[in-house]
Amino acid sequence: MLTNQRSLFALPDDLRYLNCASRSPYPMATMEAGKAAVERMLVPVSQPPDEYFAKSEAFRDKVAELVGCSADQVAITPAVSYGIGIAAHNWSLGPGRTVVVPEGEFPSDVYAWMAACERTGASMVTVARPADGEDLAARWSQAMIDAIDARTAVVSLSTVLWADGTAFDLTAIASRAREVDALVVVDATQSLGAAPFPYADVQPDLLLCSAYKWLFCPDQFAISVVGDRLIEAAPFEHHWSNRAGSQDTTGTGLRDTFRPGARRFDVGGHSNNVTLSMANASLEQVLAWGPGQVADYCTRLMAPLLAHLKSSPYAIPGPNDHLGHIVGIRHDDVATRERAMTEIAKRNIRVSLRGDAIRVSPNVYNTPDDIEVLIEALDAALR
Repeated sequence: MLTNQRSLFALPDDLRYLNCASRSPYPMATMEAGKAAVERMLVPVSQPPDEYFAKSEAFRDKVAELVGCSADQVAITPAVSYGIGIAAHNWSLGPGRTVVVPEGEFPSDVYAWMAACERTGASMVTVARPADGEDLAARWSQAMIDAIDARTAVVSLSTVLWADGTAFDLTAIASRAREVDALVVVDATQSLGAAPFPYADVQPDLLLCSAYKWLFCPDQFAISVVGDRLIEAAPFEHHWSNRAGSQDTTGTGLRDTFRPGARRFDVGGHSNNVTLSMANASLEQVLAWGPGQVADYCTRLMAPLLAHLKSSPYAIPGPNDHLGHIVGIRHDDVATRERAMTEIAKRNIRVSLRGDAIRVSPNVYNTPDDIEVLIEALDAALR
């Protein structure tokens, strides 16, 4: 059983940081790895070309272990929007075809599909959030399944909704999408690292993740895991390092073929020694904890909060509607929500207000005391 990991971070004692869904603090080991890489650049020394790619290959190996895919499927990208572009640039749309997304999906997962639909004459199908109540996530997942038909070309959604943590039944939705030969695009930004991802069950054509949240990586660092139907698609960026034989700098000619697998989709300049050093240190730590252990820790940590709020005027999701590391707390009254955010800030607690939900997202550095003080703040807003 995983115990509290706060000693691995430099968080101030008086800060109750319950906002990992916004961005993570760096573990101290990540900071040290970045610092060492910067110091090496004070006197840059030429490195063999094979060494230039070594850290990016180490990163791919760690992602493969985390996800349960092949390292050859992993592309290093700067953002989820870049990864979405891989699919939107290549997948065939046209009049009469549809792209299915849930209502309230993160904008970076939607804009490229909107543009593709406008360009090709396809249509967006936005599946409305059902009325609040029991089994909301199951009802919304079923609505997604019902929206998929012979016209569907793409189904694009997140593992959990960014604003409040609603958890979709990815396996069932992806299974229905495959029945109609629709592309399955999944954004795991708000869960990868904090919960196991059932890659073999979902079989996404494209799995995306911005890594500066639950994976503790630097900004402008994201992952695209590319499935068989896109693995040989055309990249929309061309540079020297995604071409086969790039490591052989004794040759000066142009190269016609790409490096194997998803490496063709790597962003130019991805082999940044500083950011890759930090990312590798972070993933090493996440793998040491294990996503299942992180999920268990956060679930146990949040249990007193959810139990307390169950009989309060606040609305919380049901136990099957969210994962343990992220939850949206609602109140119908705007003034009460504003008072709650004020009381929370007074106690030096960090959470996010997303839409009408107070989003709470702890990680392994949080303590039961953090949760007790949050409960105190929420109760104070009701008085």
